Amino acid sequence: MEENILKQIKAGAKIRVYDATGRFEGIVLARKHGKEDGGTFTVRAEVAGVGMEKIYPINSPAIKKLEIISSPKKVNRSKIYYIRGLSKKKMTKKIGVTI
Repeated sequence: MEENILKQIKAGAKIRVYDATGRFEGIVLARKHGKEDGGTFTVRAEVAGVGMEKIYPINSPAIKKLEIISSPKKVNRSKIYYIRGLSKKKMTKKIGVTI
């Protein structure tokens, strides 16, 4: 993956991932282990009213394309798991991005 895209994948960023199974668009909850071989990022979206999360390895050959839709200027935490329990309105107020 390109270096400039890796820098933009951070908690609170809204991204669209194209992989072997299709397209998945959501908010990045966490990024773990940097650029090393075991590095991953977690993406959360709401599909038909149900929260859904996927964990993608950074160096996965299954990821065909990755688009950064928006990236927040500042999020107070590196892992924003707390948004799982928030409504869309509260999430927008808290991090400035909606699912």
